[in-house]
Amino acid sequence: MDPIATRRLEEKERRRNDILDAAERVASATGLESLTMDQVAREARLSRGLLYVYFQDRDDLVAGICERALIGLHGRFAALADDTRTGLERVVAMGRAYVDFATECPLQFEILARFEATDASAAVGGSNHGACLAAGARVHALLTAALDAGMRDGSVAPSAGSPGTIALSLWAMTHGTIQVASMKRAVLTQQGVTPGALVEQTLRMATMSLKRGE
Repeated sequence: MDPIATRRLEEKERRRNDILDAAERVASATGLESLTMDQVAREARLSRGLLYVYFQDRDDLVAGICERALIGLHGRFAALADDTRTGLERVVAMGRAYVDFATECPLQFEILARFEATDASAAVGGSNHGACLAAGARVHALLTAALDAGMRDGSVAPSAGSPGTIALSLWAMTHGTIQVASMKRAVLTQQGVTPGALVEQTLRMATMSLKRGE
């Protein structure tokens, strides 16, 4: 690729990231529900017309944040995909990394939760919704690979199920636990359980289940 074309692509990617940064700042300050394209254009110091060149509408913009969140989550998981741990140890480490992600990036986690609650498969092809699905699939692949490695090294019982299905089950379990720990604090307090204890119990149960193949 010639230098001019390369610079243009780099400039386009930089501006897209600047828009996403602006959108996250606005959403963090006013709440995701109040996010508008006008607000983002002002925050990013761009015209509305130029903003729509990068994102078709508000939903497409939110999906762009979602994709970037998944890319970041993939990076966290990929950093754990080494050969010095058993497959099960990697799986548990990824679970903890997901909990840390939710704590450290609450806006991105909220956007992921909303995206996962919609029928993303019905989204128009080529939009950022499709990019989200692809990014999510890459995250899922890392967890599936860790489970597969666990079955090969003996740390995960083969009778636990197929790696792909287990990965989805673990995601649902962990995601749900994070949401309960965050949104049902009064219930937890009533039962004398801290959010951290609830998360640890979920990870402990998942670990035991995978070892036994239950």
